[in-house]
Amino acid sequence: MRKANLSRKTKETDIEIRLNLDKSGECKIDTGIGFFNHMLELFTFHSGISLMVKCKGDLAVDGHHSIEDIGILLGKAIKEALGDKKGINRYGDTFLPMDETLTHCSLDISGRPFLVFNVELPSQKVGEFETEMTEEFFRAVAFNSGITLHLNLAYGKNTHHIIEALFKSFGKSLKEAIKINENSKDIIMSSKGVIE
Repeated sequence: MRKANLSRKTKETDIEIRLNLDKSGECKIDTGIGFFNHMLELFTFHSGISLMVKCKGDLAVDGHHSIEDIGILLGKAIKEALGDKKGINRYGDTFLPMDETLTHCSLDISGRPFLVFNVELPSQKVGEFETEMTEEFFRAVAFNSGITLHLNLAYGKNTHHIIEALFKSFGKSLKEAIKINENSKDIIMSSKGVIE
């Protein structure tokens, strides 16, 4: 099974992540930030993986360090769990509606990290979650997993809906990209023969 167990400790955060790409249904998230917990739970459900995240961060300052550092470690866990990436579809693409909102996520597990984030968020906070950290989280995941990630907002007004649709569409796109293609399970989906 494609799994990773990682931890990261700094003066700002102490994080543990357990990830299983081939087993769904297990989810235990404790970041200290309620809305962010909810977003990671939705991501886990829609990606069809199992994920445990435990973070003790300097929330007396704000949520920045916790959210970004979880993104860093989650990205590293995804990369480790994928191993040589043999047999994966590699690409994922999802339009996701939520009420008045429509988002689009397109990703490539390419080994070439990049983030395009064309999203305007109307509100600065949802609960205790600083909405500008949405982009920082996805950047940290993309650059530490080696994923080319494009997130776009077609339209939407409610900040909660927009961010939720982004996390769900990322989950669904990742599910599609990490799936093993039984017709090419011994092939790395690159003309180079390797995805680093």
